Amino acid sequence: MKTDQMPTGRRMVLRIAAALGATTTFGLFAPERTGNPPAAPSHPPAPVPSGAAGPHAGAPAGPPHAPSAYRLQPMTAYAPPRHRRALPPVRQRPFLRMSGAGRSMVLSFDDGPDPRYTPAILSTLRQYGVRAMFFVCGEMAAVNQDLLREMADDGHVVGNHSWSHPLIPRLRPSRIRDELGSTSDLIERTLGSPPLWYRAPYGAWNRHSFEIGAELGMEPLAWTVDTLDWQEPGTGPIVRRVLDGAGPGVVVLSHDAGGDRSQSVAALRTYLPELLAAGYHLTVPRR
Repeated sequence: MKTDQMPTGRRMVLRIAAALGATTTFGLFAPERTGNPPAAPSHPPAPVPSGAAGPHAGAPAGPPHAPSAYRLQPMTAYAPPRHRRALPPVRQRPFLRMSGAGRSMVLSFDDGPDPRYTPAILSTLRQYGVRAMFFVCGEMAAVNQDLLREMADDGHVVGNHSWSHPLIPRLRPSRIRDELGSTSDLIERTLGSPPLWYRAPYGAWNRHSFEIGAELGMEPLAWTVDTLDWQEPGTGPIVRRVLDGAGPGVVVLSHDAGGDRSQSVAALRTYLPELLAAGYHLTVPRR
């Protein structure tokens, strides 16, 4: 008659194999259940918030553990990496306009902030509920940080226009880095985040400026319509250039510092309501 009993030696081998298998499974899943790494970590695990109870790993084999021993504890090795914004690619030329923007346009102002003209521009933009871009020079922003904060509080985009407004292609790469990096640092200290856009003084770009700008996390933005307000041609010519050049995706260049900008201030008060009446949406690019 056949017996259901297994030979003693065979039973012993299977028991040993089963025990080894159980040990391997526990070793794989124990870190997820108890928060203890497979090997001793170089740093102690971070403290956990109270009340985050986890499952028991089994009865204690000695004196009772403190309740925290049974709680899930995060491990540095398993924690997700800190989020960092991806750096933009190195461009070969700046953006000249917005794409796919419908009847949207961008107003931009360079060289400030200047307490003689920037407050009036901010006031006009606020009156019509319009946001714009301000490409600031570090040396101006350093002594007018209240205006920098006012720009950000009103929802305007603050961009980098170098520290001292030099002709970039004439500078060594180390100096370009100082000009852009110092301004980005100042903006970040003042507003809490670094600028995402930059504009080369005089619209003079070179390969080094594109590379360094990308390393600092910025995209290069030029313009579609130059009001030539820096020539102080009068309020009328500035207004006509803006209205004649208006169109979907257009980026308008004006200035709020660097000279007598009273004409720029007066022109904005004229062309802004006309653009809105014509159905244009004055906005800022998003990244």
